[in-house]
Amino acid sequence: MPLVAGVDSSTSACKVEVRDADTGELVASGRAPHPPTTPPRSEQHPADWRAAFDAACEMAGVFGPNRPAAISVAAQQHGLVVSDHQARVLRPAKLWNDTESADDAAALVAAMDGGAPGWATACGSVPTAAFTITKLAWLKRCEPDVFGQVRSVLLPHDWLTAQLTHASTTDRGDASGTGWWSPRDECYRHDLLAMVDDAVSWDDVLPEVLGPADQAGEWEGIVVGPGTGDNMAAALGLGLRPGDLALSLGTSGTASTVSDRPAADGSGTVAGFADATGRHLPLVCTLNATKVTDAVARLLGVDAAGLDALARASQAGARGLVLVPHLDGERTPNRPDARGALTGIRSDVTREDLARAAFEGVVCNLLAGADELLRWEPGAAEGRVLLIGGGARSAAYRQVVADLTGRPVLVPDVGEPVARGAALQAAAVLTGGHIEDIADAWGTGRASEVDPDPSVDGAAVRRASRTASRG
Repeated sequence: MPLVAGVDSSTSACKVEVRDADTGELVASGRAPHPPTTPPRSEQHPADWRAAFDAACEMAGVFGPNRPAAISVAAQQHGLVVSDHQARVLRPAKLWNDTESADDAAALVAAMDGGAPGWATACGSVPTAAFTITKLAWLKRCEPDVFGQVRSVLLPHDWLTAQLTHASTTDRGDASGTGWWSPRDECYRHDLLAMVDDAVSWDDVLPEVLGPADQAGEWEGIVVGPGTGDNMAAALGLGLRPGDLALSLGTSGTASTVSDRPAADGSGTVAGFADATGRHLPLVCTLNATKVTDAVARLLGVDAAGLDALARASQAGARGLVLVPHLDGERTPNRPDARGALTGIRSDVTREDLARAAFEGVVCNLLAGADELLRWEPGAAEGRVLLIGGGARSAAYRQVVADLTGRPVLVPDVGEPVARGAALQAAAVLTGGHIEDIADAWGTGRASEVDPDPSVDGAAVRRASRTASRG
């Protein structure tokens, strides 16, 4: 029985899954933590990723009885890894949720002919502090000595893959989140990088962009797939198809769908990403998701289950209490310096109300972005709604999402969709099969369904959230 391994190197941890290449059955898994980070400066050293990768592989038996025939690495998007001519990492990687490059993002947008719509046309997205190109501009402005030593620019998944193959590669999905690769044209846009520095020979610095089924190389006889970004791998792991809407509640929140056409949203709300199959993955991302409910649980002195129970004991709308969840700045809407706010507090406020407001605030903020996504891909308003991420384990989150969308919500029984998606990619590279055929053979697994409460006026709750957010 051939085995394949999928890696999810996320913000918080490295997860490794070993699966049967034919059936997708989970054989073993491992997990090791990454150092915690908090914006505005959110950085991790790539050496910590490699240490966590090795520990998770050891736990999963990758170095022993569960040695796979192929492996693929998925990782957090947007992070900037810079190395010198000897492949030495020059500084800790700035991560997707680092907001220190907000001024650089604004300067890049202002410098573009056509402004934000010009960026959307050029590379599918309008750069915010999350995008890698803004972090590169920050590096040149704030650490010019380091910038002058840069001979390689990689994303987190690129760097981990290079640790295995000793080759500089990426894939179209992760490359589409840099701000210098065009999903429409399927190529690097050196003119965009020239806005950071027009004297650098960028062809010598950037990795080769591999196709969805290309080999990146080998690792001690193990075939290594091209890998991809975490959102693209999650779409693979869920078997996401055109018409589906995937909502993810983790450290960040995302809303995404699969499309046959590239998106180019001049407002910057929808990121026009490519996916890991040859299609496209328009996506909306919020910086603040389960970290908000974690913070409120800490304030109330309860654990996650306790907060869930409190929220479910309150009523929809939290009796007028509204939480604006922009605790650590926000990406959607683009408010990198924002902070959270509570409105509608009365003297009879209860712990239950605050708990409910926290869940509703997170979901309302994500759904406001999803509304813009549906304008680009209206078919996703009719298909399945899938809820994943750590938040999907919460009964309160599941019910609030159903109530505020007014649609049944499916919660797939897929513990680690990113790692599963990476393993799917590894199986496709190993066998030469089409990834959708392999996904069908593996099956999507069981899913629980949560129906909306017909007595809840979800539109009213969302209106109150919009009003508070604008205030």
